[in-house]
Formats: sequence, C-alpha cells, structure tokens
Amino acid sequence: MATRNETENDLRERPIGAVAKDLTSDLSLLLRQEIELAKAEMAEKGRTAAPGLGMFGGAGVVALCAAGAITAFLVLVFALFLPDWAAALIVGAALAAIAYVLMRQGKERVADAGKPVPEQTIETVKEDVEWAKTRASSARK
Repeated sequence: MATRNETENDLRERPIGAVAKDLTSDLSLLLRQEIELAKAEMAEKGRTAAPGLGMFGGAGVVALCAAGAITAFLVLVFALFLPDWAAALIVGAALAAIAYVLMRQGKERVADAGKPVPEQTIETVKEDVEWAKTRASSARK
C-alpha cells in the first residue's frame, strides 16, 4: 500500500493536463452520483407520501358527500315551515350566493397575483445578457 507522501509525489510529477482530466472525470462522477442519490431520495419520499395523498382525495370525496347531506338537511328543515319547492329554492339560492361571493374573491386574488410569468427572473436574465454583450464587445476592442 502506498503511503501518503508517495501518492503526493506521484501527483506532483504528473502533467497538469492529466491532473485536470482526472479532476474533471471525478467531478463528473460525483455529480452523476449526487443526481442518482437525489432521484432515489425523491422516489422514496414519493412512495411514503402517496398513501397520504390518497387519503386527502378520499377526504375530499367524503366532504362532498357531507356537504350534500347538510344541504338535504337544510331543505328538510325549511320544508317544515314552507312548501318543499320553496325550501329547496331558498337553500339553492343561498348556496348560489355563497358560490358567487367565493368566485369573486378568488378572481380578485388571482388578479392580484399577476401573470403566471417569472417577471423578476426574466428581467435578471435580460440584464445578464446585456452584461455578457458588453463584456464581449469590450474584449474585442
């Protein structure tokens, strides 16, 4: 087995091109290994999160069923005092009004967010391009 001093002397005697080539290949290998590790880690997290996401979906379906049952309950309660059609009309109108208010508020929030374009990133990229053009033109002079 080579000692550390022998290895250092071998590296010092090698041409700089060979050392740079080895460094580049080592960095490339390290980068590929890191990418593979990230893929494996994300796959593991995905397998862990998948059942939870399914449970969220199931909860949404059950919540929709509950909303239907509560709507039916409200119609039946109003039907004790009003004709059935009037009870259904009142509950339906109230739900439509709530939906309208939520829709308007949602539309305002989306409008406040602006365009779905990374405007700040586009601006900095434009600045980088201008900087590179300036550097390239000054290097030619």
